[in-house]
Amino acid sequence: MAHETSHPARPSVYAPPARWLHWIVAILVLMVIPAGLLMVRLDGGALQDQLFYYHESIGILIFALAVLRVLARALNPVPGRPAGMPVWMWGAAELTHYALYALIIVMPILGWLTATTFGAQVSVFGLFTMPSPLGKNEALSDVLGEWHERGGYLMAALVALHIAAGLYHGIVKQDGVLSRMLPFLSR
Repeated sequence: MAHETSHPARPSVYAPPARWLHWIVAILVLMVIPAGLLMVRLDGGALQDQLFYYHESIGILIFALAVLRVLARALNPVPGRPAGMPVWMWGAAELTHYALYALIIVMPILGWLTATTFGAQVSVFGLFTMPSPLGKNEALSDVLGEWHERGGYLMAALVALHIAAGLYHGIVKQDGVLSRMLPFLSR
């Protein structure tokens, strides 16, 4: 006689909130990274101001959505390791996912603190202004900015790796891993 388990079976795809939040955050991250790279290379002016404004606003939005992503992940079971995927590959994927989660939470905080310790106000799409908890401190702003920049390069590298892995699974392996996160699949 087979033993019945009280644990629900793991889903074959991510829950719809997780899939939609993944793609919305992905699009926003793909917007904010190039804006950040460009804005720091400009020598002032209206374009640089606009890029800072959108970079900061989108960063705060990413943070808010990251909190929702963590909640969605906590409330919905995630698919397990696909059959046939080597343990090392699954471990690398999990490590990359957790690093990306950490970065979409930490990077907006670092950016906000960098801007406010520099003395800038961070207006979020003109709807509200973020508080300045540390006050103006340009030396601290330089340190935080350096960490934000390094984190940005790390995020860009991890995003590129994540995209490459997704395409590998979707196009080369065709093993269903990519389709687990596509937003238009039914549960």
